[in-house]
Amino acid sequence: MRLRIIMAGAFLLAFGAGVPAQAGQWSQAGGLTTIPYGHKDYCDRNPGDCKPHKVLPPLKMSAALWKRLQNVNLSVNRAIKPKSDMEIYGKRDFWTTPAKGVGDCEDYVLLKRAKLLAAGISPSQLLITMVQGSEAHVVLTVRTGEGDYILDNLRNEILPVEKTSYRYIKIQAAHHAGLWVTITGRSVNVAAK
Repeated sequence: MRLRIIMAGAFLLAFGAGVPAQAGQWSQAGGLTTIPYGHKDYCDRNPGDCKPHKVLPPLKMSAALWKRLQNVNLSVNRAIKPKSDMEIYGKRDFWTTPAKGVGDCEDYVLLKRAKLLAAGISPSQLLITMVQGSEAHVVLTVRTGEGDYILDNLRNEILPVEKTSYRYIKIQAAHHAGLWVTITGRSVNVAAK
């Protein structure tokens, strides 16, 4: 019991007040699937963001990484005001890095992803993900050794994939930012249990 208390205290000191909820699962990738129309159009306009790349191992969670994820998630969520593509561009689905301070879910994701890529995180560790809640939605999955974490414009808190209420539909392929694969389920992090 004493050892558990000491270890819990060390964990709190390492991660500070913003302790990540312990992740325990990863989304399992299936086979290739259709590319969302808006992402295909984005890739046609931004081919450098949609190319093959080396697959790196999942990120090692640290206090510095957790702080960076929290800062990016919160700063982007605060910087952009929600507005539909129809209202902004007169189009049903237009993916872009928001320049006008307004955007919809995929615009938040593209900006978060760009900021984390600029910080040196690999594209294979930052996967745009299509989910279903009350409607179709896009979030950013961050792959760590402990499990997947979800950055979402609908909440400032970063949650492990298994703690969200979403149904996961498809995700960018880890080896190619312009391809998408189905999500077939989740694998469990036995070390977290």
